[in-house]
Amino acid sequence: METISGAAVWFSVLICICGVAAAFGQVSYSIPEEMSKGAMVGNIALDLGLELNRLNSGNARMYSGDNAEYVALDKERGVLVIKEKIDREALCGKTTPCALHLQMILENPMELYRITVEITDTNDNAPNFQRTQMKFEISESAVTGATFMLEKAVDPDVGINGLQSYVLKPTENFVLKLHSQMDGDKSVEMILQKPLDREEQGHLTLLLTALDGGEPRRSGTVEIHVTVLDSNDNAPIFTQKTYQATMTENAPKETKLATVRATDADSGAYGAVTYYVSSPMSELFRVDPRSGDVTLTGSVDFEKASHYRLDIQARDQGGLSDSCTLIIDVLDVNDNKPSINILSMSNSVSEESKPATVIAMLNVNDPDSGKNGHVRCDIDESIPFAIKSTSDRFFSLLTDDTLDREKNSEFNVSVTCSDDGVPSLSSSVTLRLQISDVNDNSPVFERALYEGLVGENNGPGLAVLAVKAHDADWNQNARVTYLLEESSINGAPVSSYVSVNADSGVVHAVRSFDYEQIKSFYFCVRAQDGGSPSLYSNVTVKILIQDQNDNAPQILYPIQSGGSLVAEMVPRAADVGYLVTKVVAVDVDSGQNAWLSYKLQKATDRALFEVGAQNGEIRTARQVTDKDPVKQKLTVVVEDNGQPSRSATVNVNVAVADSFPEVLSEFTDFTHEKEKNENLTFYLVLALAAVSFLFICCLVVIISVKIYRWRQSRLFCQSNLPVIPYYPPHYADTGRTGTLQQMYNYEVCMTTDSRKSDCKFSRPSSQGVLIMDPKETLRRLQKEKDLLEDLDVSEEVRTVFLYSSYL
Repeated sequence: METISGAAVWFSVLICICGVAAAFGQVSYSIPEEMSKGAMVGNIALDLGLELNRLNSGNARMYSGDNAEYVALDKERGVLVIKEKIDREALCGKTTPCALHLQMILENPMELYRITVEITDTNDNAPNFQRTQMKFEISESAVTGATFMLEKAVDPDVGINGLQSYVLKPTENFVLKLHSQMDGDKSVEMILQKPLDREEQGHLTLLLTALDGGEPRRSGTVEIHVTVLDSNDNAPIFTQKTYQATMTENAPKETKLATVRATDADSGAYGAVTYYVSSPMSELFRVDPRSGDVTLTGSVDFEKASHYRLDIQARDQGGLSDSCTLIIDVLDVNDNKPSINILSMSNSVSEESKPATVIAMLNVNDPDSGKNGHVRCDIDESIPFAIKSTSDRFFSLLTDDTLDREKNSEFNVSVTCSDDGVPSLSSSVTLRLQISDVNDNSPVFERALYEGLVGENNGPGLAVLAVKAHDADWNQNARVTYLLEESSINGAPVSSYVSVNADSGVVHAVRSFDYEQIKSFYFCVRAQDGGSPSLYSNVTVKILIQDQNDNAPQILYPIQSGGSLVAEMVPRAADVGYLVTKVVAVDVDSGQNAWLSYKLQKATDRALFEVGAQNGEIRTARQVTDKDPVKQKLTVVVEDNGQPSRSATVNVNVAVADSFPEVLSEFTDFTHEKEKNENLTFYLVLALAAVSFLFICCLVVIISVKIYRWRQSRLFCQSNLPVIPYYPPHYADTGRTGTLQQMYNYEVCMTTDSRKSDCKFSRPSSQGVLIMDPKETLRRLQKEKDLLEDLDVSEEVRTVFLYSSYL
């Protein structure tokens, strides 16, 4: 089936819409660039006269063609919003006007509306010069009116926001001139309007500023550095037109051969002479630019050239020059080393090659004559090769012993050829010989036995271990492939337990192992090389399954039964340490995962029983008393020592009784205990609500009483009633000799149980006698006295309380 692109689908839809010709419309908007995301472009529904529900029912959507989606339709509000921030310069460049042409499509019936969004430019870019500075070298002899082209500034904005003008400061020597180009840009030139004087000012620094016409106005600057050059009217002159020198061909580098010299009548920079070698021999000889010393920089060969001719030029700073010739004669010495040419050579030699097999043929040439041209060649005697001369200037390299690639896979044979000159000169060449391999070695495993450890409940595909074998051979002969030897484990093929990666030797688990079913197993892996015929070796692999804490403890005793009323009986005469019963549990895991510990989680009376942490024995922790309830329910938790640990709980019913009928009557409600527990929650919530209500009521009553008392005291203070001193019973106001002094008040803390009542000494007071209405005081004290009698508190506490209330 042919794939249709998204643009083609939209084009087909547009053709169908135009064919239907249900409705057409067009609207235009103008927005500035760089509007933020979500900003509104226009109310498209209002401008086109559409209802909002028409946008939803007509599945209104925007089509922007190949353009990026910068504008989106908000169907809920019927407006166009900015989807992506628009950069006019990136979208249109210098093209104006810059506009997005969009289409909005509706269905049922089909309608097409064309939308044009014009992007107006904002002054968001400043003119910019490509370089930070411009440099000019202008001679002081330059005439007025000389022009110098300057680099233009670039402003990506358009219209009034684009580049408008340039300003140059200072303007003493130069002025600017703008030229309009066909593309609308403006080139700028710097024109010399006043002659330069190097002696007056040798360097000028100008500042060129480019300005645009936007609001706010932006600008860019660049520095112009002008160097004023001196004028030159005298040329250098050599003291000689021809110089001569002599040297030996073995002269070392930097040997001084001669000195050339030229003079210039000018002064200053124009009087300074610089020397250059203008002939092609500049790679062998060098002339010092300042002193004119000619030195040797390369190696000369008498056999190639017996003399050299150098053309040397002297130039001043103004560009004027003169030239001379230096002739160098070369004296011959024995300076030629033997040259070694390889006529034929085998890059590789089989390790099965027999001795005296020719490997390479060499030609050795020395251009010297006599003893200086007689050559002999030698190689290292510790390698299994030899070199022999077959004829004049021809040598052969051949094998001298058996080869073993596994000991030495390659040899770098260094051949040294020397002549008989005095001193003797020699040359050497290194021949790299590869020893080609034959399959004469079997793969060898790194270990005699591999052991791998796998935690049980592993995921299939887990990498257990990697076997590794090395073959001393090379390339295909050393390419080891690992295979799983066929065998069976518990009647099943070994391939159903593990697999071996043929390339890496990684052993993967095929299935998830269970330590409780299999603890270890063995299998063999074969390592086979790629030679022909191939060689192989085997290794035994042992896989150990590591136990995981994946089994919770199992309670064997007591046996849990939903409707069982079985309970352990404890006589009331039982002593401390009486064995009630024993919780028996097992864990099918091994090691510390199967180490079990017991602890009492909850009990009717935690002080009465204790559980042995290691053996699970439930014993009495204290003497049983007659007050202990008959029905006792214990919850024991059994935990293993795994990480994380697993646990199991067991409920143990214990009856504290001496006879069976007493036990039976108390334990008949065990089957209804679950229902009672469910009702208990409801009762607790109801009791909490009642207590909260009573607390709020009491708080309101106390506040009301306090307010009432405060108002009564205010009325009493405003009255002119006589002063009546009052002293509680048993306490007389005797100044500083009585039982209680007038300068202290007392607070009383009481409960409904008079044995828990208390009074405490509080704060000093400056008054011992209060002024109040006698009738009102007696009536209030009588009420408080009646309340204390109802609370059944002692006479002393009531007296102190009444006295503190009176104060």
